Order: sequence, then C-alpha cells, then structure tokens
Amino acid sequence: MTRQERWTPYFFLAPALLLIIAFRFLPALAGIRESLFGVSFLSDAGKVFIGLDNFKTIFSDKTFIQSIRVTVLFNLIVNPLQILIALGLAVLVNQNVRGIGFFRSILLLPVAVSLAISSIIGGMAMDQSGLLNGILVSVGLPQQSFILSSRTALASIIGLSSWIGCPFWMLFLLAGMQNISNDFYESASIDGANAWVKFNHITLPLLRRSMAFVLVSDTVANFLLFIPIFILTSGGPELSTSTVMYEAYRRGLVYGDIGASSAMVFVLLLFIIIVIAIEFYLTRSD
Repeated sequence: MTRQERWTPYFFLAPALLLIIAFRFLPALAGIRESLFGVSFLSDAGKVFIGLDNFKTIFSDKTFIQSIRVTVLFNLIVNPLQILIALGLAVLVNQNVRGIGFFRSILLLPVAVSLAISSIIGGMAMDQSGLLNGILVSVGLPQQSFILSSRTALASIIGLSSWIGCPFWMLFLLAGMQNISNDFYESASIDGANAWVKFNHITLPLLRRSMAFVLVSDTVANFLLFIPIFILTSGGPELSTSTVMYEAYRRGLVYGDIGASSAMVFVLLLFIIIVIAIEFYLTRSD
C-alpha cells in the first residue's frame, strides 16, 4: 500500500473530524476551563480562578445530588427498556408480510418530526383531557396525572422518550438483521431449529455489533436528554424529573452561575465516559 492510499481514508474523514473538534472537543475543553473559574465582582475580568471550589459547591448542593439520583434512575430504566422494545420492533418489521412497509412508516412518525414537536404532541396526549386519559376512562380505568404528579412524572418522561427513541434505534437493528444472510436460517431450518433457536443462536450473535452501537448511542442520548424535560416539566414536579443536564442548564442560564454549571456538565461527561467504557467492555467480541 502506497503512502497516498494509506492517507486517503483520513482525507475523507477530515471534514467530519474537523466538525467534531470544532463543535464537540473544543467546547468540552472550554467547559472544563470554565468549571475552574467563578464570578467575581472585584475582578475587572468578571471572573477569578477558584480551582475545584465549584465541584465542592455542587456536591454539597442537595438539588444537584437529587438530579444525580434522577439521572441514574432514569437511565437504569430507559436504556434497557428502549433497546428491548427496539429489538422487538425490529424483529416484527423484519417479517416479509403484506403491508409491512406501511406499518414501518407509522412507527417512524415520531422520528420524522423534531424532538420538540414530538414532546409537545406527547405532552398533549398526557394532558388531563388528553388522548391517554380518554383511553383509560373508556376502558373503565381512573385518570392519571402523568407529568403533573411527582409519582408519575419520571415514568411519563421515560414513556415519552421511548415512544420517540425506540423507532429510531429500531432502524439500526433492522439494518443489522437484514444484513444477515438467509443461508444461516435455511441451514438451521433443515436441522429442525424453531424460531426461538434461530433468534437466540443466529440473530443475536450476528447482531452484536449493531447492538453495541445502539447501546452506546442510546446511553449518550438519554444521559443528555433535555428537550422533553425543558418543554413539559421544567424538572418538576418536586424535582422528580430534574436530571443533571437540566440542572446544569438551570444553574448556568437561569441563575447565571456558569462555573457551577460547567462543573455539573464535566461530572456528567465523566460519568458517561465511565458507563460507555463498561458497555464497550461488556459487548467486546473476538
């Protein structure tokens, strides 16, 4: 391989890498720097280096500790839930039956619009006089408060984010399934394997890379989930949906404490890196 051939892939990757550096890496470094400074009315620059004081402040803040609890609980539930649902949907829409294309289109409707619009639609459906309560009343069940109660608000956000996210992750798993050769399934059928054996011993092992990608991407997306919480609950009721991401926004852009906000984002970023490293380790393959 010539030197030009070795460098060719990097030339194609260069535009994407430059965008990642400009809009991800450099802002992350700027955020880390900001976490070491605090506002000072005595300094002409308006801020002064305070070291790790911002981190001491946020970890002594009960609101931030609560946001950590909410974030951990939210992700412990929503990540496996979304992946299981997305996998089930991928198996369902991978069937070669009549009208499956229309069913796929219906499933992808939440993905076809922006996250903000999907959140507003979901909020309208969960209103006291909305679609979901109408369905509950029609089958003889009591109305639910959904996002208006601290008991059900987080579960409602989990349901809403799953309604939006599962069809999106389904696409990647469906693509992985359709990349598996039918020869494996035909050989298994000749040996008398049933559908469960085929799924367990053929589909899942050959879907490992797609599953790993979806697991990592879904984890990052859910740790950084912000728009549904911002639009529908504002972290309430009673901080029941206040994640670290929302608390960082509130501390920085509502109260103007950029240093503490940057410290929260850094803690969240560090936690995401640790979780992703564990996921990569658990999903590694030969």
